[in-house]
Amino acid sequence: MKEKTGEKKIAFYIGSLRKGGAERVFVNLADYFQKEGYRVVMVTQYRFEEEYDLPAGVGRILSDIGEQEVTKSRIRNFFLRLNKLHVIWKTEKPNLVLSCIGKNNFMAVVSTIGTDTEAVVSVVGEAAEEYPTKMMRMLANFLFPRAAGVILQTERSRGFFSKRVAARAVVLPNSLNPVFIRPRFEGEREKEIVSVGRMDANKNHEMQLCAFAALQPEFADHTLTIYGDGELRPFIEELAGKLGISERVRLPGVVPDIADRIGKASLFLLTSYSEGVSNALIEALALGLPVIATDVPSGGTEELMEDGINGLIIPAGDQKALEQAMRKMLGDSAYADRLGREAAKIQERLAPERVNALWKAYFEGIIGKAK
Repeated sequence: MKEKTGEKKIAFYIGSLRKGGAERVFVNLADYFQKEGYRVVMVTQYRFEEEYDLPAGVGRILSDIGEQEVTKSRIRNFFLRLNKLHVIWKTEKPNLVLSCIGKNNFMAVVSTIGTDTEAVVSVVGEAAEEYPTKMMRMLANFLFPRAAGVILQTERSRGFFSKRVAARAVVLPNSLNPVFIRPRFEGEREKEIVSVGRMDANKNHEMQLCAFAALQPEFADHTLTIYGDGELRPFIEELAGKLGISERVRLPGVVPDIADRIGKASLFLLTSYSEGVSNALIEALALGLPVIATDVPSGGTEELMEDGINGLIIPAGDQKALEQAMRKMLGDSAYADRLGREAAKIQERLAPERVNALWKAYFEGIIGKAK
């Protein structure tokens, strides 16, 4: 399609469109900006079978080098990939490219040098995990000030970076998936505890199972349902058996209608050791579920919740604290209901039209300065 004179163009740069939180945010933003009249292109290094679908009209470009180009030298391969990105920006001529996750941010900043494209980097997860080594942290503090913009998800993340980066960074939230904007269920809740997330060590489903087993004598009529899949599924199944709770634990896997599945649950659990700002947590709060979540290092939970007001926040990895919080919620339905009603107010705070307008204003400011 031929571009119109003066038409603004935005590129999104990410590793792939595999189904995850950051990928979904990028697809949602691409859809929004296209509807706002922008030309939009998604640039990914890889393509996989199980991915999010792009909205009609959003282009896609693969940035990885072909098999025939790969050499035995990692350094040479790096520069080949960097040059390919540089050529993409020179050819596509986006006004701005938004990148996310670790090294992608470095690549975006360096590859846009000598082009008319402004790079905006975003840190969507726990900063210490995206930049775990001293060298990566040094590179972030050196390159990020050279980007046109820096986006963080939490105020606490500023402390990870240099004062120079922290001073120019902005905190922009993710918008709520419209599927979760609905009236809160009012009525007798199902005796079900739910959790949503990939079955890996970080999500710490093990603690959920152990706490659930410890509370069985008091709440024997409740079930625990964990939605998601991952490498630890066999371990979770085995542990449930060892704890004698297999008949009370359900593992449906990944399902498309999660809002309908969990909307009437008595309790939602997020027990991760680390997160950025959890989309699963945002969605549970939006549905008005009584929620217990761990205080993650990034401050992502505190960005969404106030302990004792719209949910309960516990230390990460603290099983006893989880048991106490679960006992409080499950044993006092009026208390849990009050917190759930307060939680549902996040629908207004993170409404797509409100949040997307913040992103648009920020991008417009950067594009305007570049002219």
